[in-house]
Amino acid sequence: MKKISWITAGSLVVANMIGTGVFTSLGFQLLEVQNTWTILILWIVGGIMALIGALVYAELGTYFRKTGGDYIFLSGTLHPSIGYLYAWISLTVGFSAPIAIAAMAMNDYLNPILNAGILPGLSFLVLIPLVHMVSVHRSGQFQNLFTLFKITFLIALIALGFAYSPSASNSAFDFSDSWKSEVLLPGFSVSLIYVFYAYTGWNSAAYILEEIKNPQKDLPKALIGATSLVLILYVLFQWIVLKHASVDELSGQVQIAEIAFHNLLGFDWGKWIGILIGFQLIATISGYAWIGPRITYAMAKDFKFWSPLAKLNSNHIPVRAILLNTLVSLVLFLTGSFEQVMIYAGFVLQVMGTITVYSSLKVKETTGFKTPFKPYLQYIYIIFSTAISIYIFWDKPIESLAGIGLMVLGLVIFYFDEKNQQEAYNPGR
Repeated sequence: MKKISWITAGSLVVANMIGTGVFTSLGFQLLEVQNTWTILILWIVGGIMALIGALVYAELGTYFRKTGGDYIFLSGTLHPSIGYLYAWISLTVGFSAPIAIAAMAMNDYLNPILNAGILPGLSFLVLIPLVHMVSVHRSGQFQNLFTLFKITFLIALIALGFAYSPSASNSAFDFSDSWKSEVLLPGFSVSLIYVFYAYTGWNSAAYILEEIKNPQKDLPKALIGATSLVLILYVLFQWIVLKHASVDELSGQVQIAEIAFHNLLGFDWGKWIGILIGFQLIATISGYAWIGPRITYAMAKDFKFWSPLAKLNSNHIPVRAILLNTLVSLVLFLTGSFEQVMIYAGFVLQVMGTITVYSSLKVKETTGFKTPFKPYLQYIYIIFSTAISIYIFWDKPIESLAGIGLMVLGLVIFYFDEKNQQEAYNPGR
C-alpha cells in the first residue's frame, strides 16, 4: 500500500479544521462580546488549546502507532469500554455530524445562485466518500487538491482585507479597555463554545497512523504544523472581517464573510465569496469521510458485532465502514438542524477529547514524541475543556442529555458485545 507524506497528513488536519466554524462563528460571538481584543483573545485561546491537544495526540500516536486514534489510545490506557465508547460516538456523531453540518452549510452558501434546495450538499455528501473507496494514494491526491484550494482561498481573502481600507461606518474595530471586563462575562464562555468547534479536527492525522510513511517523525510535524498554521489564519481572518463590517451588520449573522466582502468588493463579488466558501467545504467533507471510517474499522477488527465492517478491499480500504459512515451522515443531514447537530456533536466530542487528553497521563515512558511540560499542559487542557463541557450542558441541556444518552447506549452495546482477540489494546511495538 502506497502511504502518504506528512504534508498530506497535515493537509488532512487543515481541511478538517477549516470548515464552517471560521466563516460563521463571529456573528454569534458579537452577540455576547464586541471588543476587538476580546474576539482575538477568544481565537488565540482556542488555538492554544488545539495546539496543546495536537502535542498530546502526537505523543499518543507515536506511542501506540496504530490506526484508530482515540479508540486505540483509550483502550490501551484506560479500559476497552472507553475506547469502544469513542468508536461508537465517532460512528454515530463524531465524524458523521461534521460531514452533515458541512453539507448543510454548503447548501446555504451555494443556493443563492444554484437555487437547488438540498441537492448540492446531498450530492457532495454521497459522492465524495466514493473517492476514498479507491486507494489511499487517490484519497491523498484528492485531499491535497481541495485543501490547497481552501488555504489559497482563505489567504487570498486575508490579503484582500489587508490591502483595502474600510469606510468609517463599516468597521467593528474597538480597541478600548472594555475587553478587561468582557473576558469575565458569561458571554465569553459562550463564545468559546463556537471557537472550540471551529478548531475541531486538529487531531485528524492521528486516526490514519498506519497510512503515514514515517509516523514517528511525520505525525508530530503534521499535527503541530497544521494546527499552528490554522491558528494564524483564523486570527487574521477575524481581524479582516471586523475591519470591513460593523457590529450591527455582523451580530447574529451566519454568513459573515459575505457581509464583510460585500462591503469591500460590492454585492456581486460578495455573493461569489459565499459560493467559494461553499466549495471549499468539499475538503472538509472529504477529510472526515476519510478518517471517520478508520475508527470504525479499528473497532470492527476487535469486536464480533462490528466484524463485518473490518473487511478491506484489494487496496486495503475499509469500504463497508465508509458506506456505513456515509449512511449515518445522510440521516443526520436529512433529519437534523444545523445548530442542533453542531451542539449535539460538540458536547460529546468535547467530553471524549478531554478523556483522551487525560489518558495521556497514563503513558509514563514514551517511545516517540513527548508532550513538552507534561503534565502541566494536560492539566490546562482538561480544566478548560471540562469548563466548556459544563457550560454547554448548562446552556443546552436537551442536546447535551441526548449526547449522554447516546454514550450510555454505546456502553450497553459494549456489555453485550464480544472481543475477537485478546491483545488488541497493547501498543504496536
